[in-house]
Amino acid sequence: MELRVLSLPPIGTNAYLLLAPELGKAVLFDAPHTAEERIKPLLEQNHCMLAGVYLTHGHWDHMMDVVRFNEAGVPVFGHEADRALVEDPEMQADYLIPGLGLEPGRIDHAVVDGQELEILGEKVEVRHVPGHSQGSVLYWFPDLGAAFSGDVLFAGGVGRTDFPGCSFEQLETSILEKVFTLPDDTIIYPGHGNRTSVLREKQTNPYVHAS
Repeated sequence: MELRVLSLPPIGTNAYLLLAPELGKAVLFDAPHTAEERIKPLLEQNHCMLAGVYLTHGHWDHMMDVVRFNEAGVPVFGHEADRALVEDPEMQADYLIPGLGLEPGRIDHAVVDGQELEILGEKVEVRHVPGHSQGSVLYWFPDLGAAFSGDVLFAGGVGRTDFPGCSFEQLETSILEKVFTLPDDTIIYPGHGNRTSVLREKQTNPYVHAS
């Protein structure tokens, strides 16, 4: 299993390509602008077919290339509460960079809290972590000791809560109950910036304090 991290325009949003050359398959976590183009050579080099795109949430910088994957027939997964953000992205127009256009995408499969998935032969647990958006989710790979958190938790930070439908109190609860309850050595791969760990954020994150 190999992980490739791509920081993509226009605001350095992370996309995570998880490759399993032994299976001839790969999956992508989040679909920022240019993601479809950027992962093509990586898929070809590793002789992998893209088996799915897993959205952590529906904000514009994480879903701009969803339509490209829809057109390619790649199944897209995401939470029902963020479906409208993906399928009617103009509702986010007030928060876009001027001159940047959005095309509607489609979530093919809705994920729910506590759902167990099998991704590239690995067991994965979906954790619903609202606050930054109502449909934010975290994908936890217990056997790999890794979690893809989107914009819920960063190294030394947390996601914004000044968008409509956001709530810091709800985000704090999500982090305390759904992120900080993961094993301390779990590596957190966030939607922006560098990776971190559950233990590090428990000990040093200035916004949320574990009891």
